[in-house]
Amino acid sequence: MAEKKKKPKPAAKTSAAGKKAPAKTRVDKKPVFPGTTQGFYIVGIGASAGGLEAFEAVFRNMPETPCMAFVLVPHLDPTHISILPQLVQKCTKMHVVQVEDGSKVLPNTVYIVPPNKDLAILHGTLQLIEPTGSRAVRLPINYFFRSLAQDQREKAICIVLSGMGMDGTLGLRAIKEGLGMAMVQTPETAKYDSMPRSAIETKLVDYVLPPEKMGEYLIEYAKRGTCKISPKDFPKDGAVPDAMQKIYILLRSQTGHDFSLYKPNTVWRRIQRRMDVHQLDHISKYVRYLQGNPQEVEILYKEILIGVTRFFRDPEAFQILKEKVLLGYLRDLPDNDSIRVWVPGCSSGEEAYSVAMIISECMETLDQYFNVQIFATDIDADAIATARVGIYPESITADVNADRLRRFFLKEDSTYRVKKNVREMLIFAPHDILKDPPFTKLDLVCCRNLLIYLESVLQKKLLSLFHYSLKPKGILFLGSSENIGGFADLFSASDRKWKMFTRKDSARGAQTIMGFSPSPPAEKVPEIHVWKSGETSIRQLAEGFLTRSYAPPSVLVNEKGDIQYVHGRTGKYLEPAPGESKFNILDMAREGLRAELSRAIRKAVAEKQVVTCKNLRIKSNGDVQSVDLFVKPVMERGVPPGLLMVLFEDVGSAGKLMQVETKGKSQKKPDKHLEIVERELQYTKESLQSTIEELETVNEALNATNEELQSTNEELQSTNEELETSKEEQQSLNEEVVTVNTELQNKVDELSRINNDMKNLLDSTEIPTIFLDRELNIKRFSSHATKLLPLIPSDIGRPIGHIVSHLKQGNPAKDAEEVLKKTAIKELEVEANDGHWYSMRILPYRTADNVIDGVVVSFLDIHDRKTVSAKIELLNQSLQEARDFADAIIATLRESLVVLDQELRILLANRSFYKVFEESPESTEGQFIYDLGNRQWDIPALRELLERIIPENGAFEDYAVEHTFPTIGFRKMRLNARKLTPEKTGRALILVAIEDVTEKRA
Repeated sequence: MAEKKKKPKPAAKTSAAGKKAPAKTRVDKKPVFPGTTQGFYIVGIGASAGGLEAFEAVFRNMPETPCMAFVLVPHLDPTHISILPQLVQKCTKMHVVQVEDGSKVLPNTVYIVPPNKDLAILHGTLQLIEPTGSRAVRLPINYFFRSLAQDQREKAICIVLSGMGMDGTLGLRAIKEGLGMAMVQTPETAKYDSMPRSAIETKLVDYVLPPEKMGEYLIEYAKRGTCKISPKDFPKDGAVPDAMQKIYILLRSQTGHDFSLYKPNTVWRRIQRRMDVHQLDHISKYVRYLQGNPQEVEILYKEILIGVTRFFRDPEAFQILKEKVLLGYLRDLPDNDSIRVWVPGCSSGEEAYSVAMIISECMETLDQYFNVQIFATDIDADAIATARVGIYPESITADVNADRLRRFFLKEDSTYRVKKNVREMLIFAPHDILKDPPFTKLDLVCCRNLLIYLESVLQKKLLSLFHYSLKPKGILFLGSSENIGGFADLFSASDRKWKMFTRKDSARGAQTIMGFSPSPPAEKVPEIHVWKSGETSIRQLAEGFLTRSYAPPSVLVNEKGDIQYVHGRTGKYLEPAPGESKFNILDMAREGLRAELSRAIRKAVAEKQVVTCKNLRIKSNGDVQSVDLFVKPVMERGVPPGLLMVLFEDVGSAGKLMQVETKGKSQKKPDKHLEIVERELQYTKESLQSTIEELETVNEALNATNEELQSTNEELQSTNEELETSKEEQQSLNEEVVTVNTELQNKVDELSRINNDMKNLLDSTEIPTIFLDRELNIKRFSSHATKLLPLIPSDIGRPIGHIVSHLKQGNPAKDAEEVLKKTAIKELEVEANDGHWYSMRILPYRTADNVIDGVVVSFLDIHDRKTVSAKIELLNQSLQEARDFADAIIATLRESLVVLDQELRILLANRSFYKVFEESPESTEGQFIYDLGNRQWDIPALRELLERIIPENGAFEDYAVEHTFPTIGFRKMRLNARKLTPEKTGRALILVAIEDVTEKRA
């Protein structure tokens, strides 16, 4: 449970030792994940406006393998494709996927609901549901949380993050009912705090944390949930461990309520949850923690009393209650009869109000009116206070249809208030059904889902109590999981499926010992003004006023006629009214005085003047007394406003006067009595006529005013309904727009980063680049492009042809237009005015969809290459001249020259060799020297000498060779050979010079 806001938050953020949870938790042993999802927790996370930042903060601080599954349910625009999966994937290494129908929930995976879908879960499988309500009334977070609570029970965790409205509050209640865990973002860190505050107000939240700290607490909670607690700590075989007995004592001492007869396992599960929250591994440690923290006792008390209820829970049951049970029961009752209903364990009042609405609909159907009294009770005083106010969150639209919302509720901002005519049917009061006296003479007892938490002894006692409280044929309405057990002789079943029963007359029920001592009803005391210090004393006021005026019998009253002070003997004018004690002068006035006294008080209050009524005839003790009545407003300083002084002054006894006159002057005035009667009658007629006229005038004015108010009210109601509908739609649309805007803002930020990266990339390459659109207008250019074209930022959008280039060759505008037409790359070398050379490359600009949307002009600096090429060309020319010069020298030599490689292949020979030995280059080059011709050069001695030259780095000179060649005859030659090693190639060669000495000998 989360603490109240004024107290330190979160309520359960610290361990029993008072230390903060560790920043990182290492899970040494991962739980085994079977085929079902019972081996790991499933975390439902709901958010609306401002939720993207919260999602990112949660997963940015979540481990890579938390051994949990996460299901994200944001409010999304149904017409917009969500990019939320891509955005969340950047913050976590877990697998992030958009939910597909029938997806199996796996650990270490994040699932995100797609737009325009509701999400449910069944046996660990996600199901997509087509939404049926309008955008304004859809509550997708509540829908999924409820489904998650029903499917996973204690393995369910819900997190409520930033958002507008109250979506998620009712779903959180369902999670807590199933013994799951609830976590909420601290309102101070939320961009929109309506959803977190609504969840916190339930007082069912376990942790209130900023998003970045949720990961470590989730891991620690999951780790605690997989720990095994000693079996001896569990209640079994009806025996309750001593530690639990101590907890019962602590609860009873602080709250006054005894839970020892609740089902031990029910209480134990709540205790175990609190132990998990505080990271305690033994119940004895929790007992010590309770002893030192009275606040935790209160939280445990609230945890045990979790009143997870909602309007029309089990709608089919309420429909059958109305149509099959109540209509028949009420039809037999007379009009204006009293209907008494008791709803014990009403929690925050939803079920009690549901019963009131059902009875109202029944009265409307039957066209009958009943005086309905619904007693709604609970031991939780806070829940009773909430129920009494009758204000509920906007999320009740998921349970109450539009017709009932219109008839029984008033929309106030983001809440619904139960209308006054429904609230007046109910009386909410704290009441312990186990020890306080019951209500009696009841027509209906609605006690749903209370008996399931109690031991069988208490169940039997309460069923007997309900039988005692109900009228004959009264109705008992239980929860779907409850039954009457062995009390079939006390109740007969009206509907077995939905547990509706009718009371039977039974001797066993009459003999039941109730064990309750009824409390006497409080006596009603009229409201009397409480005089404050500094105000004039009531006695001083009355006596001072009478002294200054005159002192006949008088009474001091307020505007309502309540008597404040009595002076003198007023018995002739006032007498106690029969029945309960009343201290109102109008109730006590004698016959003949009340009507005029009432009129005089009203007139004195309205006109602030003294009102006098003469010769009023009052019957007193069988006589008729004539009295003058004076009503004076009291306007003294220091006197509370609205006080009146009523004075009585006797005129004489009309009866005695008439007797005297009859005896003494019976002959002279025989008609005196008749005259008096006629005068009284005339006065009565005039008074009655005046009263009737005043009443008619007032009625006409009231009728006119009422009609105007009704007309205005109808118009206002109609306008209000339209405004509320528009407001709801606008709010829903606004939440979706905020979500889409956040996604787009992230996309813009990402594009901005990409744009900066691209700019820096272009600048770092130092390549002048210009981007043109299809009209050849400048879209973008790099900073280095200003060297070739005088571009400034304001030139973006201008045609490239309007810019004068610094190039001697080429025209970027014409060349770009040509590329755009031919969609082919064009590249040419251009020289700038400063003599610098560039390679201008123009290619089409293609989009991701392969659409040509302009051209890209880039200039590659080739000045150095161009300069080197010129130098190389000059060098090649010089080399070629040197080669030609050497070739000319060799060609003029008369000796034959041959160049051999390492394998004695001929690489080249001069012209003299070809001439002397009558060979050709084609048949010579590339051949082994000893394979030339008919192998005439295959001389063993020569071959041996040549083969030793390279290995031994040797040479030989004037080696004489005599040989007869087939084509040229006998020749005598001197051979010189030497090893050559070029510096560049490093390949060893042999240069052989052949001198023909045949002719010289001749």
